[in-house]
Amino acid sequence: MIKIPNKEFLTRIENLRELMRDQDLQACLIYGDEYRKENLRYMGNYWPLFERGAVIVPLSGDPIILAAPEGEMFCREMSAWPDVRLLPEFNCVTVPDNIEYPLAHYTSLTAISKQLQESHSLHKLGVAGIDAIPVPLMNIIESSFEGIAIVDAADLLFKLRMNKSANEIACLQEAARIADAGYKLMIEQVRPGMTELELASLAYGECTRQGAEHMPFCLITSGDRVKTIIGRPSSKVIEEGDMILAAIAVQVEGYIATVNFPFVAGTMTEEQKAFIDVLVEAEERGLARIKAGAKQSEVVRAVKDCFQKHGMTQYDLYPPLHGCGLAEAESPYPDENSAAIFIAGMTVNTDVSLFGHPHGSNRIEESLLVTDNGYESMSKLVRHLSKTWRATREISVN
Repeated sequence: MIKIPNKEFLTRIENLRELMRDQDLQACLIYGDEYRKENLRYMGNYWPLFERGAVIVPLSGDPIILAAPEGEMFCREMSAWPDVRLLPEFNCVTVPDNIEYPLAHYTSLTAISKQLQESHSLHKLGVAGIDAIPVPLMNIIESSFEGIAIVDAADLLFKLRMNKSANEIACLQEAARIADAGYKLMIEQVRPGMTELELASLAYGECTRQGAEHMPFCLITSGDRVKTIIGRPSSKVIEEGDMILAAIAVQVEGYIATVNFPFVAGTMTEEQKAFIDVLVEAEERGLARIKAGAKQSEVVRAVKDCFQKHGMTQYDLYPPLHGCGLAEAESPYPDENSAAIFIAGMTVNTDVSLFGHPHGSNRIEESLLVTDNGYESMSKLVRHLSKTWRATREISVN
């Protein structure tokens, strides 16, 4: 079974501590919840359900996991660290009521702050996730650490998460394998007369059956709805000749790979084929510029130049590449002026897209591993579809 081993979490803690020393931080609080889980999952392997969570990493000693009582056992089941403490401020986030948990044994941030001040001479606390922390909770953090300087430490986590370990890559590869299976089934079974929700159910069912921990999204639109850029599947009936925009993201052990390749229900028109031609060509031009040491901006320019050559610049809405990992879209997210270079071990995701064109809107997405000599696609399906398309202009999954 593919997992991130405990020894890797130990390495992550030590790597964070090196960065903390550089910034004179004696402790770092890393926030997470059901929706902004990435940093907490990275450092503590905890993904809250309904509630909030955090991990406090001091310069020495074991990290402290902060959780809420309803999810305590779930937290202990997942967490990489045994020191789990409950806070009432982290309880269920969807209701204004004060929920009683008579069996809960609470602590407080004030008590934890006092402990850290005594054991680590705490005078500067880093907080990662300030942008996601609710104002009332941030007020409690500030009052609990009164007299302690609090600084934004999000950049530390972005640096640590940028390059992936062999275990992280394995999780992404497994997520891509599962996404391929779900996407392949949709292409095989799409037919006029079914609804978008019916088509989505094929992907959800197959990906779950194959071992997906979660599907962060399954975007499906058809016909005129493809112009919406992103959209949840609806009860709209798919009609003959409808272009399908379907993007599915699959999560394994927190790591997310995404798959998207245009297809049509029924017979494809020549205009639709010409539109897909441009997307395939643009992605291939971008992929040819991915390798360790190359500028990330060159990928963006190659795609944009291709769109300009075909007179489609007005339908190009955003950069065609972003990072992938514990978030479906994470750093790097380059534009044509970015100075950053690719590094071996970095994982990225194409998002080569055109929206609002008279003959369709769509994108091509696949997760990639940057290597010294180029890249490795994690999606065998997208590579197969692209190769087959260039050879035959047909969508074939066989």
